[in-house]
Amino acid sequence: MADELMDYDEAVRRYDPVVGLEVHVELSTATKMFDAAPNAFGGEPNSRVTPTSVGLPGSLPVVNARGVEYAIRIGLALGCEIAQSCRFARKNYFYPDLAKDFQTSQSDEPIAFDGAVEVELEDGSFFTVPIERAHMEEDAGKNTHVGGADGRIEGADHSLVDYNRAGVPLVEIVSRPIEGAGERAPEVAAAYVRTLRDVFRALGVSEARMERGNVRADVNVSLRESPDAPLGTRTETKNVNTFRGIDAVVRYEIRRQAAILAAGGEVLQETRHGQADGTTRAGRVKSDADDYRYFPEPDLVPVAPAREWVEQIRAALPELPAARRRRLKAEWGLADDEMRDVVNAGALDLIEATAAAGASGQAARKWWMGELARAAKDRGIALEELAVSPAQVAQLQGLVDSGRLTDKLARQVLEGVLAGEGDPGAVVEARGLEVVSDETALLAAVDEALAAQPDVAEKIRGGKVKAAGAIVGAVMRATRGRADARRVREIVMERVAR
Repeated sequence: MADELMDYDEAVRRYDPVVGLEVHVELSTATKMFDAAPNAFGGEPNSRVTPTSVGLPGSLPVVNARGVEYAIRIGLALGCEIAQSCRFARKNYFYPDLAKDFQTSQSDEPIAFDGAVEVELEDGSFFTVPIERAHMEEDAGKNTHVGGADGRIEGADHSLVDYNRAGVPLVEIVSRPIEGAGERAPEVAAAYVRTLRDVFRALGVSEARMERGNVRADVNVSLRESPDAPLGTRTETKNVNTFRGIDAVVRYEIRRQAAILAAGGEVLQETRHGQADGTTRAGRVKSDADDYRYFPEPDLVPVAPAREWVEQIRAALPELPAARRRRLKAEWGLADDEMRDVVNAGALDLIEATAAAGASGQAARKWWMGELARAAKDRGIALEELAVSPAQVAQLQGLVDSGRLTDKLARQVLEGVLAGEGDPGAVVEARGLEVVSDETALLAAVDEALAAQPDVAEKIRGGKVKAAGAIVGAVMRATRGRADARRVREIVMERVAR
């Protein structure tokens, strides 16, 4: 039965939404968190495991030092305090993809805590999301349900389990309740996860490919009558791995919960599952807190990162995405909306690389957001998939800056580069596209055009300067567009004035 839904605008007018997000990121270490099995996406099922990966008797875990370092990097980048000492714990629950029947995680002693992230929204405004903690843990395996209509367990004949992912290092970032977002709560939630994804990539701790599940979020939503009221009963939609999906889940849950409350009902505290159409469906009812029977992991010693090591990691942090965008925006002289367009188009890295290769930021932006964006759209691919490099775009702009190409000729050269005809210089030579700069040749072409249209010269002398366009056009046709139109016009006016 379909859920009753309230109009979104009405829902946020009557109720105050509060969102919380638990974001999981898989770390790109060479091996798993507690054993030497390779940490890589895919592979033959159950081929990337060791006895420790699946908890066989007698196997013992060993902490991955690089995983700890990556967790500290994340904590520092999110403004967190780094624990002087923390422990791993066993989180006990029973599910087929968790062969040892517990997950090695952290309970009351996380590696990082008390942070905050400033999130930039679509209109250029900022919203601060408070972070409660970031803790280390391991991923579970992957269930594949066979025989059902949509790959879900309902209606399946049987299930298969692949433990290649079991033991992959995870960091879970838990936000505090995100209050005060109001009608923009869906946008804030999606922008927050996008910001984290960008931070993970900048830190080099994860490929952060959401389509592979490298980053996924559990989305908690609750409603209350006013910002002064106690928090309402929340639902938790599990494993949402697209920004659009996060926005849709928050929006749907606000509408669904508002309809329940307005009818005098009570929202169930439960897990829910996001659907492809942006809706959610019920999972299992949860009590106030799951009893995972946490207890300290007896096979692992506490992690006590030396302060000197933590400060070395802090000193080596790269420029974070928000600071980088502000710097480049200023360097390139872009307006707020221009910079947002660049970021949304996925062109920031390409433009920066083009500028580093010698073009100005504005010129690089012109090519990537103009001609190249159209080429990518026509081909149905992403910008970075085009058969042209930032260095080639910079070379192309260099030919324009030197006067060897006009913008129109440069577009023809770019077509040749995209067609695989070589670097811009090679295309210019092969196609004979270089601007005609020989003054003698230009003078001859202008004289020939004037001789062919004697009335034009009289019109120009009579004050109809626009008539010079006819001569310029004739010269451009004669030179196959390779003449400098501005210089041709100057020569025309000089010739007529004699």
